[in-house]
Amino acid sequence: MEKRKINRGCMEANTLAIIDSSAEFYNHKDSQEAKDDRIDFLEAVRTTSIVPEHGTPPTKKMVEAVFQILKAGESLELIMSSYELLNEIENRFPRVYISESSGNGSRELVVVKEAWLPFVVSLDVMSSEKETKRRNPPGLFDPNGFHELLLGIAEMTYKTISQRLDTKFLGNMLLFQYLVNVLEGDFVPRINMYKESLNWNFLRECLLNMLLVSRRINYKVLMKDCLFTICSLCQDYAGNRNESDCSKTSIEKSPENHNTDVAIALLEVQRTTCMAMQKFMIMIMELDESKQQASMLGQINRSDGARTQLVEIILDELTYYRKVLPQFLQVFNDPKRKLEIIVQYLLKYTSKPSVRTRRSNGSSEDSSFLGILKSFTEISSTKNIIKKLNVEVVQLLLAHAFLAYTSMSSQQPLSSMPNCNEAVIASSSLVEISKNVAAAFNSLRKADEKIQISSLGKEALFTAAMIISTS
Repeated sequence: MEKRKINRGCMEANTLAIIDSSAEFYNHKDSQEAKDDRIDFLEAVRTTSIVPEHGTPPTKKMVEAVFQILKAGESLELIMSSYELLNEIENRFPRVYISESSGNGSRELVVVKEAWLPFVVSLDVMSSEKETKRRNPPGLFDPNGFHELLLGIAEMTYKTISQRLDTKFLGNMLLFQYLVNVLEGDFVPRINMYKESLNWNFLRECLLNMLLVSRRINYKVLMKDCLFTICSLCQDYAGNRNESDCSKTSIEKSPENHNTDVAIALLEVQRTTCMAMQKFMIMIMELDESKQQASMLGQINRSDGARTQLVEIILDELTYYRKVLPQFLQVFNDPKRKLEIIVQYLLKYTSKPSVRTRRSNGSSEDSSFLGILKSFTEISSTKNIIKKLNVEVVQLLLAHAFLAYTSMSSQQPLSSMPNCNEAVIASSSLVEISKNVAAAFNSLRKADEKIQISSLGKEALFTAAMIISTS
């Protein structure tokens, strides 16, 4: 055991010496020697910790050195290699996990407190900024630094594709993705334990909660930045921009492009950044739900802070900035959350559905969706809804909601239900929803004879027809 410790120390000393020996070259961007040394360092860490079946966890200094290489963003090769290595370390040596006792079968949350973290956060929301800076090691992310990183990405999305062909921008997007992966690795086991025990302490101490309760960030602005950034980024890889240089082919042929590798990687990294932002927002929604439940159980105190639920912020922004609604619905693909948001959005413009009297296997949003669909049974009611919104927006919302509903149904097949009665109820619910979707689109046609059904609307109608015909 002692020999293993010595080897770890030698490994740390030798690999960090690679970084220190090339420090004089580090300020020269074109220093190939410095880049080669860092590539050798990353490979040494991977060979020692990741490649062996029982690899040795890298020390804090080694992981921090890999992290600083990613932050520096010196070259595409260094950015991609350090990003991949950091995620491999996260997966191989988790900081937080659930351990099952072999004796009584109980489960407990294990937190490796000595593990390195890229974040410096605290539940002490009253501490001063000066005191926080004194405690924070340089180079790590505090809540304000995390917001600044996201803000920098958001500002770049408003620039042309050619202006974005920069390794620093690409590196910042991958850096954001890594930080979200760290938050997820900490959050998932904690919320699983919370769902089993309903003990809010599991989530009170999670990195995500401590990040959001900090007084050093404007929570609403942070969430708005996330919303508008994913809507802006998704336009590029979905081909919705009007700019002539948004396609992959035109990027590669751009006369301003001096790095074809960066150009090729840009669209894919933007796509995965959108996915990371969605993951970030969904975790916050789950945290909001759990916090609301914990509040009803009397477990919330002043240290937990108070903030508006993310779903409400999204609804407000989509209401006042309706032009981003198509982009948001296109990129936000979590069916449960999408259905919830659309239902709440439409409830602002339709009569409220009746109270549910018999609970099926679906969520409460399912019954609300059915109630909304029934608001289209009368032409006068349909015309009133179209007047408040417009026919294009209404069919967009109905189509996305129905496809999200069918996606949720497919994720829980009838064969997995515990008894026949529940299966029959769920099947009937899906058929009923399908019939009402078809009826709603027919009502839209009667209310607006000039309506042109979108491709997504046609897909929804085709799906509904198939469900009805096979019921």
